[in-house]
Amino acid sequence: MKKKKRIAALAAIVLWAALAAAAPAADKRQLISYAEHYLREFEQEVARERGGEKTIWRSKDAALSRVQELHEKYPNDPQVQALFERARVALKKSKGDFMEITPEMTSYLRTEETLRKDIAAAGKAAWEKLIGEKRAETIEKIFPTPDYKTVSVDDLQGRYVVLENARYPQGQFYGATGEYIAVGKPSTGYYFVDISGRAWLGPYEAVKRFRRQVDTDLEDVQNWTILGKITDITSEIPDASENKVGNYQFGWVVTPVALYVPDHCMALYDANHESSGVFIGEESVQRVKESWYSVKSVPDDVTPERLMEIFVTAIKEKNFKLYCSCIDPSADRKDIDGEQSTFFWDLHQRRFHSQYVHVTFGKARIKVLKGFDEKDTFDNYFLDEKDRADIKKASGTKLEEAVVETRAWDANGKVVGSPKPHRLRRQDGGRWFVYDIGFRF
Repeated sequence: MKKKKRIAALAAIVLWAALAAAAPAADKRQLISYAEHYLREFEQEVARERGGEKTIWRSKDAALSRVQELHEKYPNDPQVQALFERARVALKKSKGDFMEITPEMTSYLRTEETLRKDIAAAGKAAWEKLIGEKRAETIEKIFPTPDYKTVSVDDLQGRYVVLENARYPQGQFYGATGEYIAVGKPSTGYYFVDISGRAWLGPYEAVKRFRRQVDTDLEDVQNWTILGKITDITSEIPDASENKVGNYQFGWVVTPVALYVPDHCMALYDANHESSGVFIGEESVQRVKESWYSVKSVPDDVTPERLMEIFVTAIKEKNFKLYCSCIDPSADRKDIDGEQSTFFWDLHQRRFHSQYVHVTFGKARIKVLKGFDEKDTFDNYFLDEKDRADIKKASGTKLEEAVVETRAWDANGKVVGSPKPHRLRRQDGGRWFVYDIGFRF
């Protein structure tokens, strides 16, 4: 009896030892299975980005932490080593693709900077000359403002003031007598710059043209230096909100003569100019830029890929005319030469100065959206020549669409985001045009 008990106890010990020995192996297989699952999820997530980079990866931490744990415990296991290598490759791909950025790819920035400095120098010289010419008629000490109780409008009629740091649009407000920029405060008095007429709008639009044509880094100016002439006095509540608060304040009304943005440009009101204003050097800008342009026009036989290259070149070289000639002119696209095109132009300019500097292009994928497709495999196999001719005649206008994928690269050579599709279209075998004009590259 005792012998049987000893045998049973020994068997139990052997079984326990076998199970204990098998447990780590089972645990290891389970860990590998979990790691494999999450790593596969991470690999698929990376593949979907197609070389792009994300800030948040859903499976990254779960996959890499499990592979790391396995690799630390079983560094010599072939399965673990294979998982580690896959994790390394996926992690590297998740950082995004890279390429070499050559000086030619960023030459547009240096060329633009040279022109900007030339225009800025001309503007500074013109501003100093104008201020010198008006010095005798200019009020040197503008604050506190002349006291309206002792000084009349006639006393200040035709006198000039130089208002620095005039904030627009922050200081803009609509009053009972007009639209103004308030410069000053209750304790020192106010000047109300009249911005409702061409004397402001002409130079202001000229500065915007300067930004679009020359200096993208100017962005939207907020602090202006204004040379203006005192023309009136009025009483307003200088508050931009609809529910105006505060008291009425007397302010001297100033009609703008010139706007100055130090280190950028100067703009003048010109009643005889078609836009009521010019920036200094504007007459020479287009002539200078013509010498930059590497592409002057779009050939009739341009391919979709080449058209996208020209489109990007027009943006980088600030060739607005060429940019517009790339855009689809079909009847359902409105305002090609107006606000819509300039809005997207501004977007592209900002992106090529703050987000990326170079674009590469994939091969176009072309399909027929409407009309008869001469390359349709089944049509060419089953239909005879007369059938195809009759169908083509009845199908009307042929509309084709090409999709070209682009990839954008920053100044360090790193890819920005994932590939972006851009649609181009043409009718009846004519010239290709860019259809999606606002999408980022």
